[in-house]
Amino acid sequence: MPMASDTTDSSLRFELPKPDLGAWRAGNTGTEGVWRFDSGRPGRHVLITALVHGNELCGAWALCDLLDAGLRPQAGSLTLAFCNLAAFDRFDPQDHDASRFVDQDMNRQWSDDRLDAADTQERRRAAALRPFVREADWLLDLHSMHEPGAPLLLTGTHARNQALARRMGAPEYVVADAGHQDGVRMRDYGRFGHADAGEAGENGTRSLLIECGFHGDPASRTVARDQCARFLEAAGTLDAAALAQALPGWRQPDAPRQWVLEVTGPVVARSSGFRFVRPVTALEVIPQAGTVIGDNDGEPVATPYDDCVLVMPSTRQARTGVTVVRFARRRPL
Repeated sequence: MPMASDTTDSSLRFELPKPDLGAWRAGNTGTEGVWRFDSGRPGRHVLITALVHGNELCGAWALCDLLDAGLRPQAGSLTLAFCNLAAFDRFDPQDHDASRFVDQDMNRQWSDDRLDAADTQERRRAAALRPFVREADWLLDLHSMHEPGAPLLLTGTHARNQALARRMGAPEYVVADAGHQDGVRMRDYGRFGHADAGEAGENGTRSLLIECGFHGDPASRTVARDQCARFLEAAGTLDAAALAQALPGWRQPDAPRQWVLEVTGPVVARSSGFRFVRPVTALEVIPQAGTVIGDNDGEPVATPYDDCVLVMPSTRQARTGVTVVRFARRRPL
């Protein structure tokens, strides 16, 4: 069973240091923080992104490590993007939540009307990144979490992404969710959001978001590096031998098994007063429907069905409209 998540503790130790982006800040594309390498051979346009939230350091470390290693694609192209640099510049390990974003969550802005508005820091920056996201065939978006917990690979509801998660062989938990009520995530923008079947058909895209663990846990960097290596091999950007030579020790053991957590709905806080009425555990399975786990401004919050899984419970960001836990059903991948 995954470790318990203390959703009321605001003093979790932040042990992962802030990386120095100095050598890599400028990029080589004319867009700050964006690097592009082309093999000159046919293949997929692969994009790996980090720092969509400024306090999620594991992805920034992984991109720095890829750049330090001098990694170059054998086929297609590889783009690496440090996304929300303005938020990252504000990072303070003593108040890391404050550097999640400057004006608004960048990972809720990925619709063209919001990007075209260009009326906030995050929308302007996302608009500058939009051409790279539009061009990408495969996307891996590196994130971390408010609370300690096992890594989670978010695939959306698309079968093609779940098949990729199975092919990658890790992490153990794969989350199938329909999106976010506050806006479109990068992972679902444009072609990435097209259905598996129907008019759009198979368009060759794959998009994954990996939650690597608690923001401040050094192990989150290990997870981010592992996922990068697996993703690049699956995409055909480099073969296994080249990756092992260029990135020794990055790939970790496969998960002993993989589970899909099919999210059936979120619990959204009515105010900052939301609280859990008993200790909750990340990925805890609640056996009985109707078990009360929270109080949402006087309304009891109960599990809607038997064997309900609690996905990413946290009150650290609790305020009106914020998701504090998701309910899910579990099945083997």
